Amino acid sequence: MSLNALFFQLGLTIVFIGLAAIGIFWAIKNGQYDDLDGPAQRILMDEDDPMIPFKQRKQSSRSVEQDRANSK
Repeated sequence: MSLNALFFQLGLTIVFIGLAAIGIFWAIKNGQYDDLDGPAQRILMDEDDPMIPFKQRKQSSRSVEQDRANSK
C-alpha cells in the first residue's frame, strides 16, 4: 500500500515540475523578462506636467497673480 502512495506522489511531483517548466518557458517566450530595469527606473522619473485638472490649474494661477499684484 505505501509503495502505491510513493509512486502516486512521484508521478504527481513530475506533473507539477512539468507544469512549472511550461509556465516558465511560456513567460520567457512572451517577453515577460525582457525589461527588468525599465519599470524600476520609471518610478523615479519626475513628470514635468502637473496632474492638476485644467480648470483648477487656471484658478490657482489667477490667485497667484492676484497675490503678487497685491504684494506690490
